[in-house]
Parts: sequence; structure tokens; C-alpha cells
Amino acid sequence: MANPKRKWSKARTCKRRSQWKLSQPTLVSCPQCHTLKAPHIVCRECGYYDGKEVLRVVEAK
Repeated sequence: MANPKRKWSKARTCKRRSQWKLSQPTLVSCPQCHTLKAPHIVCRECGYYDGKEVLRVVEAK
């Protein structure tokens, strides 16, 4: 098997790793209750998805 001729420098390693960034999650406004939620997922606040009630949300006492 082939072996690398020399060790990668720290600068080269850091340049490669400089692209490891976290991206902010995408959030959209719920058309029913106008809270922020992830797209294509049922709203946790009102339980609606695509204009239809999918979950019944119970108020906490």
C-alpha cells in the first residue's frame, strides 16, 4: 500500500477543518398560531399541519 510522503502541516489541517461550521436551523411561521416551527413538521403549539388538525394539544395545568 502507498504511504504519504510527509505529514500534513497544522495550517493545512486547519484550512480543511475551517468548513466544519454549524448552520442555523430553518424555521418558518405556523399559519395557524404564528409561532416558529420546523418546516414540514406538525406544530407543537397548535397541532396543525397543512391546514388540518393532526394532534390534539392539551393545556398543562
